[in-house]
Amino acid sequence: MLKDAIDFSAVRRVLVIKLRHHGDVLLTSPVLTVLKNHVPGIEVDALVYHDTREMLSDHPALDRLFTIDRRWKALGPVGQLRAEWAVLRALRARQYDLVIHLTNHKRGAWLARWLRPRWAVAPAGPFGKFFARSFTHRYAVVGGNRRHTVETHLDALRRLGLQPLPQERRLVFVADAAARSRVEGLLQAQGVWPGGYLLVHPTSRWMFKTWPTERMAAFIDLLTARGIPVVLTAAPSAEEMQCVEGILARLARPVVSLAGQLSLKELGAAIASARLFVGMDSVPMHLAAATGVPTVALFGPSGEVEWGPWQVPHRILTQPFSCRPCGKDGCGGGKRSECIDTIVPEAVLAACEALWPDEEEA
Repeated sequence: MLKDAIDFSAVRRVLVIKLRHHGDVLLTSPVLTVLKNHVPGIEVDALVYHDTREMLSDHPALDRLFTIDRRWKALGPVGQLRAEWAVLRALRARQYDLVIHLTNHKRGAWLARWLRPRWAVAPAGPFGKFFARSFTHRYAVVGGNRRHTVETHLDALRRLGLQPLPQERRLVFVADAAARSRVEGLLQAQGVWPGGYLLVHPTSRWMFKTWPTERMAAFIDLLTARGIPVVLTAAPSAEEMQCVEGILARLARPVVSLAGQLSLKELGAAIASARLFVGMDSVPMHLAAATGVPTVALFGPSGEVEWGPWQVPHRILTQPFSCRPCGKDGCGGGKRSECIDTIVPEAVLAACEALWPDEEEA
């Protein structure tokens, strides 16, 4: 029995804070589910960066979603202060009984003090006395690529005395009807139908996690030579679009490209309609897991135990470099990672075939 477990029957309203990137935010979605399932009548709110809001919006367990816009800095000191103050006042008005802070971001410590909840929990670590004294509870973090990030997030609840059930730990992502409808129209215009294509997302926000364009093009040619329809996606950034253009220029046969054309909700809808997803350690890989699409993921400098496809049929491709996962931006800081560059197309194809058998064998 946990001696300092909190009385969840006294928790009416909780705020979950995750001020990180898109994938990190999506991996918090089980926390909302578990809270809603275990505490009758609880209201679950979340605070995220504005650009990551689509990762949690429409989550069935979420009552209110608050955001901080990193672009507020462009408003100048006075404009930013007004915007920040409006959020602080809105949060304070909610009168939270519990704050769950899922990073070591100092803003979470300030918020825990400003909001004055009865209980507040955050990760343990050498983050200074101010951080430590801002919370009633701290949960241990197992590093070194030994524990999945989803379980680490749920450890915040375990530390408070709430034990998640296995079936509650799946990721949740909701693509709205408008997103699904637009994607369906784009695909049908190209003669592609739900469940009949393999979606390849060859890029990552961090390009040192990506496969060389020539290897990706060779892999896609192996797919199309077998008659497998391929849909390409990517974010609209100049670097990612340049990568896709390099791939398309090398292909022996054309494929459907929706690169740069989709919102995050639409990207999730496109992935959800695919029969198989292939990509890097990136947000789309987590979207595939959240929508239950079998996944082939290539991992280089990042850790597959900590960040791999969660609770979905998958295959992970790595190379046995003794230095990985290093988390560095390429070997020697050179923006290219040999541990992912040396994965061969034939190995990725074999992983796909294991998850997408021939129709005669299925």
